[in-house]
Amino acid sequence: MPRRALDNPIVLPVLGLLLEQPTHPHQMLAELRRRSDAHAAAITRGTLRNTVAALTEADWLAPLERQRSGNRPERTVYALTDAGREGLVRRLDSRIRTPKRGFSRFLGAVAHLGALGRDGSVEALTERGPRLRERTAEDERQLGNALAAGVPRMHVIEAEYAPSLERAETAWVDSVIEELRSGALASPTGAARAREEDA
Repeated sequence: MPRRALDNPIVLPVLGLLLEQPTHPHQMLAELRRRSDAHAAAITRGTLRNTVAALTEADWLAPLERQRSGNRPERTVYALTDAGREGLVRRLDSRIRTPKRGFSRFLGAVAHLGALGRDGSVEALTERGPRLRERTAEDERQLGNALAAGVPRMHVIEAEYAPSLERAETAWVDSVIEELRSGALASPTGAARAREEDA
């Protein structure tokens, strides 16, 4: 099995889910999608099937039993092995201790913000601000619902982290808009300036 199979970003969520209880891939997929919009967008049945196969081959998961519900096909329930638990703990410990920059679509785009020109930048960022606030409010609402339903805070700690990042991003966006409007953030040069002059 290629080493990169264990570097798939869904490995940790799968292992974390199986740390809670053994389950079959169909339930894993539904639960991972329910817990995270990011997982909902990134995880397909095929990706999950390949990840489970790679983790089983690495002896991080083991088939526990086969279940059948009505006339549905049999489903294999997987459990975390001792090696899988050790691998999960080792990876979590390393990722929590060592900050690494993660690439995001916004970071990639904002690196070239000047290409929009001052007015285009202000317009785009001004539209982003309210959308971030809406998402933050929705994330906080969902977190509040989970906690009110009795879900232990440690089980939804990532849902607490996400709005913190969103609030920080919103504050940064607001400050950049203000700097662009006041002229404290230098106007772009070259093609972007020519675009502004042509407008």
